[in-house]
Formats: sequence, C-alpha cells, structure tokens
Amino acid sequence: MAEAATGAVRVEKVRGRSALTRCFARYPLKLIAPSKVGPASCDAVWLYALTYGGGIVSGDTISCTVSVGDGCTAAITTQASTKVYKAVGSKCSEQLLEASVGEDALLAVIPDPVTCFSTARYHQKQVFQISANSNLVIVDWFTSGRYECGEKWDFSFYKSVNHIFLGDQPLFIDSVLLENGSNCSIAEQMKEYNVIAMVVLLGPKLKSIQEQMQDEVRKLMSGQLRPPTSGGSLYAMRSQPPQRPQRPPLVASCSPFGRTGTGMVARVAAVSTELVYGFLRQHLAALEPFLGASPYSTS
Repeated sequence: MAEAATGAVRVEKVRGRSALTRCFARYPLKLIAPSKVGPASCDAVWLYALTYGGGIVSGDTISCTVSVGDGCTAAITTQASTKVYKAVGSKCSEQLLEASVGEDALLAVIPDPVTCFSTARYHQKQVFQISANSNLVIVDWFTSGRYECGEKWDFSFYKSVNHIFLGDQPLFIDSVLLENGSNCSIAEQMKEYNVIAMVVLLGPKLKSIQEQMQDEVRKLMSGQLRPPTSGGSLYAMRSQPPQRPQRPPLVASCSPFGRTGTGMVARVAAVSTELVYGFLRQHLAALEPFLGASPYSTS
C-alpha cells in the first residue's frame, strides 16, 4: 500500500515533545495539522483528514499510513461526516489506513460518521500494529444515510474491517458487512435504528476509562431493558391487551478482549446521530488530559 499511498504521517519525539515530522497528502486526501489544540502544556498532535469536494466519489481510493513513535500522542479526526457519493456502476469507494503505535504511545482515531448516499458502495479497512504497552482508541461508525430526508439504508454495499496486531499475533479482528439485494433488506434488519457505532479502547493508559464505560453502559442498559412492573389487580392485567415493548432509542454493550482483558470494545445502535454524539462525548471526555481536548466536544 505504501507506493500508492495518498497520505503518510509520522509523529516522533522532538526536544521531548510529540511532533509531526512527516505529513504528506495528495488528491483526493487533504491533511490539516492545527498548530494548537488545547493547552500548550498538552503533548499531543492533532490531524484533520478531509477530502476535496466534501466527500468520496465513486471509485476513489484513499490510503494512508500513520506512524506514532514511542511515547508520542496523536489524534486523527474529521471536520464533518464522511460522505460517500452514489456509485457509478459497480465502482466501490475505498479508504485504507495502516497505523503503527509505539511503546507507551497513544493513537486516537476519532472521526465523524460515514454517511453513504443512495446506491453508494463503500469499503473501509484499518490495520493497527501495536506494541505491548501501546494505547489505542478507535471510533468507527456510520449512519443509514441522509435519513432526515427520507433516505434510509439505501446504499448498496458497506464494509468496514478493523484489525489490531500485537507483533505478528492478531489481537482484534472485526468486520461489518451490509449489502442490499438479499431476501431481507438492510432497512428491514435495522428497524428504526439509523446509526451504528463501535468504540475500541486498548492499553494501560485507558484502563480506567474502559472500566468506567463498562460500568455506565451496564447501568444504562439494565434500566432501559428492565421489563415494566405490573400494578393493579389480576383482572385488570387480564383485561388489557399485552403491550408490545418499545425498543430503547439507544442500545449499547461492552466486552473485553485480549488475553488479559487489556482491550474493550463497545457497540452502539441509536435512532439518531445526536444520541451517539452524546454517548461519545460523555464516555470519551476522560481522554482530554491526554489529547488536550475532549473528543466530539461542541465547544
């Protein structure tokens, strides 16, 4: 992938601080490195990944390599949702990311969601090579499309793959595939939910954030999924037709991974993008001391 890369990033220690020592991008990718995000005392490099034209055109391939050196901190985000335009024929739009994270380093990949237009075909793959004490945050999420305009789950193909390797050993392998044209459409499977998200937290620096998220998600779902208590007499209960339970507007789950539980993956489904933004703001706010700013903050 290196020869065809449309972007290349390297973060290394320079005079004891994390610094961007390489930042290359060519069409259709553009990388912006703001000079300051958060307080000057924070040792973190931020990068914004953009595409010319405000989205990914059918047939475009965007590939990027990222290297975060030992002890460094870097965050990669976007300025808005990644729009994937309508497919031309069977052409598929692609985004590929290969990242290496050094010892005691932290990489946070925290983009806005992918939004696929009607008939769009999109494939995303992210491969992370980590060390024993690396720290990694991955937010990978997508919407049903321009659902506020009535365009819900109308894209043709969506695939997102995330691989994490510790040395040559696979630590985390995940793949999401949605494709229309089968007996059951994507819209029929998703019901009223319009946003799907995955959050991965890995590494010793993030242990307390993992534990807090697991605890809060457990409390949230135990309250939302608890069956309602029935009051009144037995006659009243029998005379009323059984009510169909309503699905919560947001559902979430957490599970550890790795031999010693060093990683955690959270999965979220929600009826709106705003609900997921709120979830991410709340549960990733504890990253601010590392990154200098709270992910997905509205300020």
